[in-house]
Amino acid sequence: MLDTLPIVFVLAGLVFYVVLGGADFGAGLWQLLAGRGAPAKRIRDHAHHAMGPVWEANHVWLIFVLTVLWTAYPTVFASIASTLSIPFFVAAIGIILRGGAYALRSGTKTAREQRSVETVLSVSSILAPFALGLIVGAIAGERVPAGNAAGDLVTSWWNPLSITIGLISVAFSAYLAAVFLSGDAVRRGEAGLAERFRARALVSGAVAGVAAVAGLVALRSDAHRLYHELVFGRGLPALVVSVVAGLATVGLVRRRRYEPARYTAALAVAAVIAGWALAQEPYLLEGLTISQAAAPRDTMIAVIVAVIAGGIILFPALAVLFRLTLAGNLSPGEAAADAPGENRPAPAGGTLVVRLAVACLVAGLGFLTAADAAWAHAIGVAALFGFAILGAASLIAPEVTEARD
Repeated sequence: MLDTLPIVFVLAGLVFYVVLGGADFGAGLWQLLAGRGAPAKRIRDHAHHAMGPVWEANHVWLIFVLTVLWTAYPTVFASIASTLSIPFFVAAIGIILRGGAYALRSGTKTAREQRSVETVLSVSSILAPFALGLIVGAIAGERVPAGNAAGDLVTSWWNPLSITIGLISVAFSAYLAAVFLSGDAVRRGEAGLAERFRARALVSGAVAGVAAVAGLVALRSDAHRLYHELVFGRGLPALVVSVVAGLATVGLVRRRRYEPARYTAALAVAAVIAGWALAQEPYLLEGLTISQAAAPRDTMIAVIVAVIAGGIILFPALAVLFRLTLAGNLSPGEAAADAPGENRPAPAGGTLVVRLAVACLVAGLGFLTAADAAWAHAIGVAALFGFAILGAASLIAPEVTEARD
């Protein structure tokens, strides 16, 4: 269990990054395809204002995935980073250019300056997910052997399967962004804008579906073992969930029910990643299993404790950020109005929750470090999850109370 849990964290972080970061990338693509004129400017402005407050938070998940993978499975990280150094470099350039463009756009003074910055943002928004898709394709195609730069530095990621998955990444990003931006436009009372993004969501959904089928064809010819496990083996239930969730999302968008469409779109993406993991299990790389790649026991315990403890800081902060963003309360004046008062009373029951969280933390550390049995580790992990949930609840409770007031 100690060997497996960190890879579950990695996959969970990957789901968050593909959904939230993917929508972020897709918004940049729609800015590029907006065209010219006043309606196009409204599309570009809406995409920028919807993603501007949260784009940095969306990319926290990529750092999380790389950090946990590096610490818990150092051989895997070193093998991937060295063999796939070129697409990693391209993805990093794309992410950096996007960040710079977001920061510079608000400082532009002329229409020409703004178009230049938006072009950089849009092109980099296509470049980054495509490069990340190349990396996934190389791993799925078993072209990354264990060892320092043991695979071919070019053909490992520049091949039909990797290119197909790169294009799928771009298509999924555009689809997620169109669904999310439709809901944001409705929330802001922009019915006409919501219709434009609805049309884009339906078109990009069809393109993403075709791309997914092309991906299965490429997988069948290039990575037959993974294809067989995904279509006929352990990954099949996740594949079915993904197809059903994807079709449900299209149906919800057609009926203009954008809020539930967000969740079904996220579920479709999560199921794809789960199916990949189930089909590839127990291998992380060709011939290298999860247990063989795992770091020593003490390191794995430290990673598990750090991730779960960090969750009580990260998740409440993200919850507050997204709540403020969705409510449109991030302007300085409103933010000040939202600031908690110095004399605000503590929520009832808060002290008990904190005590229970501390008890779970002590129990979790004790079971993980003082015992070697698998059942003790399971209890320890469960206790740490209880600590994370109770700790997050104690931090979010004042915000919930404030929102109700």
